Amino acid sequence: MGSISLLLSSAAVVGLAQAAVIGWKSPVYTNTFAAELPIPTVIKPSTSYTNTENGRITEFYELEIKSFERQIYPDIKATTFWGYNGLAPGPTFKVTKGVEAVVRVKNTIEQEQSVHLHGSFSRSPFDGWALDTIKTGEYKDYYYPNQQNARTLWYHDHAEGKTQLNVNHGLAGMYLIEDPAMSAKLALPQGNYDIPLVLDSKQFDAGGQIAPPNLHGDVIMVNAQPWPFLNVENRKYRFRMLNGSPARGFKLTLVDEADTTATALEFTVVGSDSGFLSESVKTKEIILGQAERYEIVIDFEQYEGKNLTLKNARDFNGEEDYPQTDKVMQFRVGTTTTSQDGNGAVPLKLVDLEKFEDHPTVDQTYTFAFDLAKGKWLINGVGFSDGNPGRVLASPKQGTVQRWKIVNPNDGRVFAPHPVHVHLVDFQVMSRVGGRGVVAEYEQKSLKDVVYVAPGETVEVLANFAPWSGLYMFHCHNLGHEDNDMMAAFDATQVDLTELGYPQDILFNDPMAPDYRPQKFTVTDLDDIKVNTLPQFQKSNAYPDVPDFESALSSWHKTHVASSTAAVAPRTLATVVKARPTST
Repeated sequence: MGSISLLLSSAAVVGLAQAAVIGWKSPVYTNTFAAELPIPTVIKPSTSYTNTENGRITEFYELEIKSFERQIYPDIKATTFWGYNGLAPGPTFKVTKGVEAVVRVKNTIEQEQSVHLHGSFSRSPFDGWALDTIKTGEYKDYYYPNQQNARTLWYHDHAEGKTQLNVNHGLAGMYLIEDPAMSAKLALPQGNYDIPLVLDSKQFDAGGQIAPPNLHGDVIMVNAQPWPFLNVENRKYRFRMLNGSPARGFKLTLVDEADTTATALEFTVVGSDSGFLSESVKTKEIILGQAERYEIVIDFEQYEGKNLTLKNARDFNGEEDYPQTDKVMQFRVGTTTTSQDGNGAVPLKLVDLEKFEDHPTVDQTYTFAFDLAKGKWLINGVGFSDGNPGRVLASPKQGTVQRWKIVNPNDGRVFAPHPVHVHLVDFQVMSRVGGRGVVAEYEQKSLKDVVYVAPGETVEVLANFAPWSGLYMFHCHNLGHEDNDMMAAFDATQVDLTELGYPQDILFNDPMAPDYRPQKFTVTDLDDIKVNTLPQFQKSNAYPDVPDFESALSSWHKTHVASSTAAVAPRTLATVVKARPTST
């Protein structure tokens, strides 16, 4: 764990309300808007298995974590990155809703790894528990359901105490669940007009290598390229924006470089962490906290022949400003359009979102204070290093909704935003008191898995702890805070659905289930994968049909009202898994 001085380096000390622009700490970068935006490669499955009895499909993918070099500064030695399949960002997954995936991750570098598919309701052993690490020469098979609505997810390292280091070196990538029926209905830009943008900020040392990641970073990167440009046609584009930065938040606007007044231009928000908004929202700015995703549509038709700049606000929540951290990337608008597919009007009505406030089992209110205490970043004075049961701060019953109040105190000691991520769940942002004092319209009309809580704010969310039971993490997604202990756990306690046709295996409640721990790597035999491994995963019944399962879960709660609304005390991990051997 870091010292108090290190911890404060990733927070702004109160009193610096109007921080001045700091000089370069990295070597000066002079090629702003000179390099084209790289588009991450789309990964293809190595093999697949189709169950002939029920038509269920499971695809098999392979990722290898390895070191590689990439030229960042043209006149300095190439920079060493760590990447999935030697890429940063890692390859993009494009999976079809309802088609499962098993992703085999092999680790060839010295740093231990744990992969979290952020935004997926994966079962606990496949969720990337921070202690379930893959050592050098080992692999782990992660089993993903892909049954959620169309959404933009991302995958990244989640190893205890090492997440910031690993992610800062490149270990992150996009994972898109696509729904062909929904795509056809909404007719938004697709294909070459649907582009992922992974925003980041880094600092480099004099030799061009990635510096320790405890600072906001003075080099803004998109898809691991500093200040790139993108040639676009004069038509609509859809951009899936992810803030993959360990520490920096972004407040983004779009401006015409020829406009001396720098008037912000309008764009349309259509998606967030958990998929499409209920209605599209027009805005001229958007806040993108660490790990948040927003999908926006920009119509370049009226800007033919112009250069537009995606800008970042100066002095945003006290974060360190450097000479060029107010710029992100440039769009160069052409004069021709080669396709009109997905170039129609963006629909106002997008999807129907479940209203969690109408859920019959809103049973408890929890308050969680994210603050600096005892020389660490903690949640209610508790950190992940407290172990079990100490780090288990909530025990919602499977299938219930809870009201969580997330507090970021502003008590005169530190001034640090906390982007708070809750694993497993989707949640609604209900209110924001203090600070900005409002829930932005694009937050109101979305479901989320991360909420950005600025200093002095209390944000209330309704979280739906479904469909699965098990032990999961929640934490600040400022990775310096997370690594310095601002992470705890909740136990979604299992209900008995046996009489409703869904007996649940307690194995999947344990994030350290021995049957699914990393193993020594030998050689991947794709024939064996297809004939044995993938059928075995299907037979485990980790992922029954979710609509039917949730219907059974709802029926159970309707007949067990008193049990559903009773408070459940946090339990030890041994209790959760009924004494199954485990490691904490």
